Amino acid sequence: MGAVMDLNGIGTDEKKRSQPARQKRPNYNVLHAHPLPLRVHPLPPLIPHNPLSLLQIAYTYISHLLSPPSSHPPVKYQGYWSPETRSVHIIDEADGRALWENGFFGKGSLSRSEPSWLDREKRKKGLIAGETSEEITRKRREERREFKKERARKEREVIEAKMREETRSDINDTTNIVAIENLGHSGVESLPTNGETDGIPSTGTEEPKRGCNRNRQDSASKADVRDTVHLEIVANGSTQALKDIGNQEHLQLTSEEAFFLAYGLGVLNVSDSSTVNSMPTDQLFNVFRTNSYFPPCEVEELQPDDPFLMSYIVYHHFRSLGWVVRPGVKFAVDYLLYNRGPVFSHAEFAVMILPSYTHQYWHDTEERATKIRKKERKSWWWLHCVNRVQSQVRKSLVLVYVEVPPPLYEIEIPLEPPKSAREDHGVLDITAILRRYKVRELTLKRWIPNRSRD
Repeated sequence: MGAVMDLNGIGTDEKKRSQPARQKRPNYNVLHAHPLPLRVHPLPPLIPHNPLSLLQIAYTYISHLLSPPSSHPPVKYQGYWSPETRSVHIIDEADGRALWENGFFGKGSLSRSEPSWLDREKRKKGLIAGETSEEITRKRREERREFKKERARKEREVIEAKMREETRSDINDTTNIVAIENLGHSGVESLPTNGETDGIPSTGTEEPKRGCNRNRQDSASKADVRDTVHLEIVANGSTQALKDIGNQEHLQLTSEEAFFLAYGLGVLNVSDSSTVNSMPTDQLFNVFRTNSYFPPCEVEELQPDDPFLMSYIVYHHFRSLGWVVRPGVKFAVDYLLYNRGPVFSHAEFAVMILPSYTHQYWHDTEERATKIRKKERKSWWWLHCVNRVQSQVRKSLVLVYVEVPPPLYEIEIPLEPPKSAREDHGVLDITAILRRYKVRELTLKRWIPNRSRD
């Protein structure tokens, strides 16, 4: 049988061979197999028709009872608090990679999301042939931009062809001919077109397609050149070119992410960058709260609705429900909720945090009630703008109301005997503070007549 030919006279087999081979993507199911930097040790499944499964369950249960396996890493991850950036820096490359692969915590300080600066630099020097996720995203956006340009050019060509056809049909009416030609020239001169000759654009539809193929072939040839350079360097054994490049990037954690890892999971140890001393959880709690204001305030000036408490309560809430929580400043919201992670799918929900003052304490005095009304006031224009942005990117807006309790003046509760440097102070009960807050969720969707009509 002969090869199947397309409309352009090119065989499908030849067309497939001319297209650049798609790069093999990493196995994300293996890289991100664990949703958190913890390890669970469940009992084996019970098989009803296999009595030996009962023995296996009993053996595993007894072994775990006598020698309980640890779910935490043998050594805690090390981070350093940076008051300048108000974030926690993970300097060790292995710790940063582990936190990113097990839960998508933090971002690269020199990258958009995943720490990939070192791989990008090695690729520029020809030491590796693969592309990073950031480069793949940039290439996909460039291809989408070129596709939109080609589509707009084809639409202009259709309009111009229709105008010329109308001009030929009205050749007897000189007045209409002059009007149409003036209209055509004024519209065509303001729009850039490819293949113009003396102001008359070409009518063929083959040229944009060749342009797309040429761009793809150029990108494929560039990739082949990089691969060839990589192979030549490896073949020549140039020690100077293969010398390791120093990694100048570190993982950057937000205050909410760092406190969740330190307090919620107990896998992170945060040190003060100035004194290099490890900070206990209660001290870290106060440091994050005071630095959530600008300029930073004193501990005595903290309020129950400070920005860190509001954001951390929502972050802890959704993390405990199994969502991957990422910052949502790109879409004008507080958080984005992913089902498994950014490498698997887009975010399904966009979260906006709103404090709610329903306790009677906030309405006892007129001065206090006036101040609370200013904090709660949001305009309909603001809500419509945020909701429209989320509908354009196909996300559902979730309004999260955090019930703010009245101030707790005596927050230091001694839970254990004093230790060393904390002889005059008790241990701060963070759990008791967080239990005083409540969270309510409200999902909001923009009503569109074309999509929401019955």
